[in-house]
Amino acid sequence: MIMGIFQKVKLGDILEALIDYRGKTPKKIKFGIPLITAKIVKNGFIDEPKEFIAESDYNSWMTRGLPQIGDIVLTTEAPLGEVAKIKNSKIALAQRIVTLRGKQGMLSNDYLKYFLTSPVGQGRLKERGTGTTVLGIKQSELRLVEVDLPDFQTQIRIASVLSAYDDLIENNEKRIKALEEMAQLLYTEWFVKFKFPGHEKVKMVDSGTEYGMVPEGWEVKRLKDVGRVVTGKTPPTSNLENFDGEVLFIKTPDVHGNIFVLETEQTLSEIGASTQSLKLLPAKTVFVSCIGTLGAVGITSKTSQTNQQINALMLNDNSDYCFFYLFAKSLKQRLVGLGSNGATMGNVNKDKFENINIVYPREEIKNLFFKATANLFDEILSLQKHNKNLSKTRDFLIPQLVTGKRELKNDL
Repeated sequence: MIMGIFQKVKLGDILEALIDYRGKTPKKIKFGIPLITAKIVKNGFIDEPKEFIAESDYNSWMTRGLPQIGDIVLTTEAPLGEVAKIKNSKIALAQRIVTLRGKQGMLSNDYLKYFLTSPVGQGRLKERGTGTTVLGIKQSELRLVEVDLPDFQTQIRIASVLSAYDDLIENNEKRIKALEEMAQLLYTEWFVKFKFPGHEKVKMVDSGTEYGMVPEGWEVKRLKDVGRVVTGKTPPTSNLENFDGEVLFIKTPDVHGNIFVLETEQTLSEIGASTQSLKLLPAKTVFVSCIGTLGAVGITSKTSQTNQQINALMLNDNSDYCFFYLFAKSLKQRLVGLGSNGATMGNVNKDKFENINIVYPREEIKNLFFKATANLFDEILSLQKHNKNLSKTRDFLIPQLVTGKRELKNDL
């Protein structure tokens, strides 16, 4: 089927609603109505909200209009241009976000999402953006952004093709989350509650550490006793030959939403990596951010290096990586305590990190745990790789379909 004619139409002419939530930030509480902020709208999806507002504040905060399921949210500043679809009925939206709703029969919300995600859509948003330090777009300028618009039925078909990829990605993400939760529950049961196989026959003894009573035969060790701590480093940036190669160069933002890090914004060349070869981390090495953002935890998917904000632990027995990853996920509050030395930015140096205590089980329990969790982590890695391929295919199709450069075939 040949694509229909695409017309350039001003966004404001095809919207039923454009609701702007600029203003003061509402008072936040621990539980309540989820608050969608600009920082959790990423890569076409809305991350799980971490902030909430009270039911009593909802109506007064949302006086400009209530979002509906299926509406599109767009971040208008810091950053400009993140787009996602609303899937929950009752949410609150923070400042720096607008809600967009297309006119019935004229603009498909899903099509709008993919158009704004495309390089063309992103370019048109930025063309109308203003600001020297932070780029943002005013509502009046947003209404003037031109959309490449085919007939409504073609919009529906394009959105259907592309949303099939997003649905698969979202389902895989749910599976990844469930697998991690299964591993975390097992870790908590065995190594926090000490309800491991055969625990009934094991006496509890005083460890003489902050852990108190631990099973007899278990040890409290320092991290440096179970592996080698490696603090990352950045090769000289003045030499461009150090970068743009095949070696992943992990920074804290690369960990966002990932367990295994499959790709990084910046990479090192063989030359750059070789200048600090002792910093090379093999696959399935667990690392923790220890400067700035404290406690972000990830696992390398292949040989990698990190920057100086990250400490990694090259374990003496690499089969312990599942155990150590789950332990490291519990470290955030401890790291905050270690790193809060009066400075504005938290900093846990190598010495502090490698002297953190960890309860280490007997060999047979450790091996049983690895057998119980290794397949879970292998499946997580496989699902992440699948999602990476799905994302690449979708991102390849988006600019071609929303500009009419590709025929919409029945086999897509």
